[in-house]
Amino acid sequence: MNVFVLNTGRCGSTTFIKACQHIRNYTSSHESLMDKTGQQRLDYPDDHIEADNRLSWFLGQLDKKYADDAIYVHLKREREAVAESFSKRIDFGILKAYEQGILLHNEHRLSAFDIALDYIDTVNANIELFLKDKTRKIEVSIETVTTDFPRFWKMIDAKGDLDQAIKEWSISYNAS
Repeated sequence: MNVFVLNTGRCGSTTFIKACQHIRNYTSSHESLMDKTGQQRLDYPDDHIEADNRLSWFLGQLDKKYADDAIYVHLKREREAVAESFSKRIDFGILKAYEQGILLHNEHRLSAFDIALDYIDTVNANIELFLKDKTRKIEVSIETVTTDFPRFWKMIDAKGDLDQAIKEWSISYNAS
């Protein structure tokens, strides 16, 4: 069974995968197929955990391919903390794509923080809509990860070293 970690970005997805690398009965990767298109974009191996904030733009295709035959994690972090982190990245990456490609702002019309809040709200709403009819789903929050991650571990029947996985959450990966 595959596991998809849906998220906005800037919310611990890199750390989530570092923690999952202590699981023996699943492979795990962060943004491993981001350079692929078409059917290859979602061609993950069986028993694989994938975290990629870009999956929020492929939810229709994800549903067609995996439907309710996967486990879905909605990874979250306190909204303002995510916006603050994204604000430092307004001129590249997904926030730049959102501002210029979706909002069609060729110049900064709003503050980076406000653009980030709009992006976060939009992506989280898309994920919540996608998950509304899924039977195997769990929300994991960075603020409560020490209780949420063990629930996730149990949900997927993970085999490995949970203590080492939990220790990964004390390391700051990919910080802004």
